[in-house]
Amino acid sequence: MRAAIITVSSSRGVEDDRGGPALTSFATALGAEIAGAEIVPDDQLQIAARLIEWSDLGVELVLTTGGTGFAPSDVTPEATRTVIEREAPGIAEAMRRASAAHTPHWMLSRGIAGIRGRSLIINFPGSPKSIAEAGAGIADALPHALTLLGGQPSDHG
Repeated sequence: MRAAIITVSSSRGVEDDRGGPALTSFATALGAEIAGAEIVPDDQLQIAARLIEWSDLGVELVLTTGGTGFAPSDVTPEATRTVIEREAPGIAEAMRRASAAHTPHWMLSRGIAGIRGRSLIINFPGSPKSIAEAGAGIADALPHALTLLGGQPSDHG
């Protein structure tokens, strides 16, 4: 499986991006090959364009970090919603549930997950600590989800 990593931030550059490397570690621990990693400004149209490009290139897993909170510039879920064909609400719910044990602010994450073609797009929070906590809540289910999304037969056990 291939994964693309998108850091959403207007203030971070490659040298101070900590979310992108944390998501890269998460994806490689799942066995993914990293197809690319980039930083995109907090702009709904630019975020959507990158999500479309990566998924339409056939990258199976597109992970974003940042832009999921309450700040006026946090528009990653809105951008994601414009490009997905089907939402995967259980993934976002599981991420928030996993975060609840670690922070009283877990319910402020507005990230979503969904499907475009045969790609799974998942919005992660911006901090490496939150990425690890939320990722732990979904890591076991992702290989099965991607197998199903790829049209491969799978044991539903």
